[in-house]
Amino acid sequence: MIRAIIYIGILFCLAGCAPKPLPLQTGDLLFQTTDDSPMTRAICSATGKNKVLNFSHAAIFVKASPTDSVLEASTEGGVRMLSLEKFLLRSAKINGKPCIVAKRLRDTTAVYAAVARAKKWIGCPYDYSFRPDNGKFYCTELIQAAYLDTEGRPRFSARPMNFRASDGTMPRYWVELFEKLGEPIPEGVPGTNPNDLSKEEILKEIYCPF
Repeated sequence: MIRAIIYIGILFCLAGCAPKPLPLQTGDLLFQTTDDSPMTRAICSATGKNKVLNFSHAAIFVKASPTDSVLEASTEGGVRMLSLEKFLLRSAKINGKPCIVAKRLRDTTAVYAAVARAKKWIGCPYDYSFRPDNGKFYCTELIQAAYLDTEGRPRFSARPMNFRASDGTMPRYWVELFEKLGEPIPEGVPGTNPNDLSKEEILKEIYCPF
């Protein structure tokens, strides 16, 4: 009898300690710091503001059965669906927790239309050129193109892109990438990035692990 009571107590303890599911809805945006890579370092160096988290990636959450997913534009496969589990595993970790912050539009009108629009681009290649209207997408370019207001205008702002580090130097990664592409670095071309997009006033934070 005592052994059974102890066993039940352990079960309750484990249930109480189990991680709670993220409070997410389809169309929420997930801002992520990925594991260290040359592109991650270059993006954070150019767009981060020395906060606890400098985001290097962003994706759209999609509630699905049996597996919740994210819709993303990734260097690993262009525009694609990825399970939320794999997305979280790919994150950098702080104190064992994935570096993910979730945000939701304050006005969720037409969010499902935005997700449906983004799904139409599944299979499109990743936009290493970081230029608009070329049939390719980088992570926040996909989000900006998908989330439109009732007049068909982007709900997220485009700003002159900056590829330089905080000290004004151009990271070697960008120099080598655009030399390989045979294109000039699109410094000043209108675009988006995860850090700026995460600060848009039309978003509200719904989850932060810290």
